[in-house]
Amino acid sequence: MKSELDYKRDIITVGKMLYDKGYIAATDGNISIRISANRIITTASGVSKGFLKDEHIVVVDGDGGILSGRRKPSSELKMHLAAYKLRPEIKAIVHAHPPTCTAFTIAGVSLAKCVLPEVVMTLGVIPTADYATPTTQEVPESIKEYITRYDAVILDRHGAITVSKKDVFDAYYKLEKIEHTAEITLKARQLGNIKTLSDKQVARLVSVSGISEERLCSSRCVNCGGCGKSARRAAETRGEMTGNISMIKELVREEVLRELVNCKN
Repeated sequence: MKSELDYKRDIITVGKMLYDKGYIAATDGNISIRISANRIITTASGVSKGFLKDEHIVVVDGDGGILSGRRKPSSELKMHLAAYKLRPEIKAIVHAHPPTCTAFTIAGVSLAKCVLPEVVMTLGVIPTADYATPTTQEVPESIKEYITRYDAVILDRHGAITVSKKDVFDAYYKLEKIEHTAEITLKARQLGNIKTLSDKQVARLVSVSGISEERLCSSRCVNCGGCGKSARRAAETRGEMTGNISMIKELVREEVLRELVNCKN
C-alpha cells in the first residue's frame, strides 16, 4: 500500500511531466489525489508544477480545510472538490492549460466529435464547458453538467480537467490524449475538411470497448454524424420543416380563396 509520501512523489512526477510537455507555464495548473474519503493531497498555490518539492504539497479535507502543510492550497481547489463530491469513485484529478485544445476554445471550435477511434473508445466525445472566471465558484459550477459523465472536459479559455478512477498518472494520460486530439484535428483542418466516423463505425467501437453511449452524446455534441444523433436530429428537423411547409401552404391556399371571394363580390 502506498504511503502519503508516495502519493506526494506521484504528484511531483506528474507536475514535471506537465511542465516538460508544455501543458502549463509559470505557476499554472493543479493536481490532486484523494487518498481516503475525507483526505485529499493537492498542489499548493503559486508554485511551478515543474519544480515541485514535498513542501509544495498540502493535505486538505473534503471541504478544503488544511490538515497538513504550510502553504495555501491551489486557488482552483474548489473545482477539484466539486468533482470529488459529484463522483465518489474518482481518485485523482489533473488541471492544466494545453495550448492547442485551449486555442480551439478561443476560436470557438468544438472537439465534441467522433473522429479518432481511440478517443471514442476511452473518452467518448470531449465536451467544452462554458466560460467561467478562474479561481471563482463559477468554475466548479461550469463543469457540473459534464464531469458526472465525462472523464475529460475542456474549459473555455482555461485549459482542461481530467479525472481518473485509477491514479494520477491515468488522469495525466487523459489530458495528454485531449491535447493530442486537438493537435491532430488542427492538422486535419489545415489539410481540408474533418472526416468523422460513420454511425456503423462508432457502433462497432461502442460494442468493442463497452463505453457508455451517453459519453458520445453531450449537450455540446456538434452533430458530426458519428453516433447517429445528428441523423435523428436531421430527420426531426425535416419532419418539422415538412409540417411547417404544409401549414404555410394551407394558409396561402386559404388566403388565395379569400381574395377570390372578395374579387367576385
